[in-house]
Amino acid sequence: MTNKERVIAAIKGESVDKVPASFSLHFPKEVAKEEAGVKSHLDFYRETGVDIMKIMNENLVPVFEKYEGPASWSHFPSYSRHDKFITDQIDFCKRIMDESPDGTFFLGTVHGICASMIHPFEPQVGYETIRAEQVRAFRENRTGYLDAAKKVTEAMNILIEEQVKAGVDAIYYAALGGEKRYFSTEEFNEAFMPFDLEMLSTIKANGAYSFLHICKDGLDMARYASYAPFADVVNWGIYEDNYFTLEDGRAMFPKATIMGGLANRKGVIIDGSDDELKAAVRSIIEGFGKQKFIFGADCTLPTEIPYSRIRKIMDYVAEV
Repeated sequence: MTNKERVIAAIKGESVDKVPASFSLHFPKEVAKEEAGVKSHLDFYRETGVDIMKIMNENLVPVFEKYEGPASWSHFPSYSRHDKFITDQIDFCKRIMDESPDGTFFLGTVHGICASMIHPFEPQVGYETIRAEQVRAFRENRTGYLDAAKKVTEAMNILIEEQVKAGVDAIYYAALGGEKRYFSTEEFNEAFMPFDLEMLSTIKANGAYSFLHICKDGLDMARYASYAPFADVVNWGIYEDNYFTLEDGRAMFPKATIMGGLANRKGVIIDGSDDELKAAVRSIIEGFGKQKFIFGADCTLPTEIPYSRIRKIMDYVAEV
């Protein structure tokens, strides 16, 4: 089977010649975008042997003004398919796809509503600060916040549509915001859920597979139960203090293929011996089963991890 055939078979619940596996990482800033970024992706795909070409997205919603607190959320501009952060990402995708081998499964990346809304402000005040400010903006300037969410959703829908037109097979939708320490469940249901679901619906309406990635630790996974009909593949932080196992995921998302297995920045993938890593891979696959499963990790791997380490995991997966 080609990588593309293998991944699609796993999504559909059909038999595979081996369990497909996928890993990704953020490339160093100086080689993450443009021509250098294209080479980074192609080198990673070739040297690691992963089954999915995940096209990272470092072309984020840009800064548009100095951050001045909750009022700034009322000032989001409207976006079009001609905005540079969108056209740059589409060109980037096309370059990578043009230079990839036949039989590649292409997975485009879209940052969900929570992350995309903080991207213009995060460089100015820092990640933790802007996450707290997002909560404050929702509570103190709800009309402005919700108007911004609509504008950002429109932009991400365009990005989804254009990536599918360019030829990606699937969209990796990075959902953020389910951490219990920020929004209450009631607030989450208004601040994030409708916009997440609109974008996930756009993925399906455009004929692509949806990979729902639920990011971070301390999650209330129950908040995502209503996302199940829109997700072909689901991935989350199993080892990030979420107390939500692979089996729990299969129960909540019974029709979806589950992706994961290893912690991404701790444990055996980082400091285990080759024998320990091999044993862990075998134990996970034999314990969970090969059907509707894509082997992977909780989230992105450390940028500095040797590609040879990932190649070993791929070899171990193929042996099970």
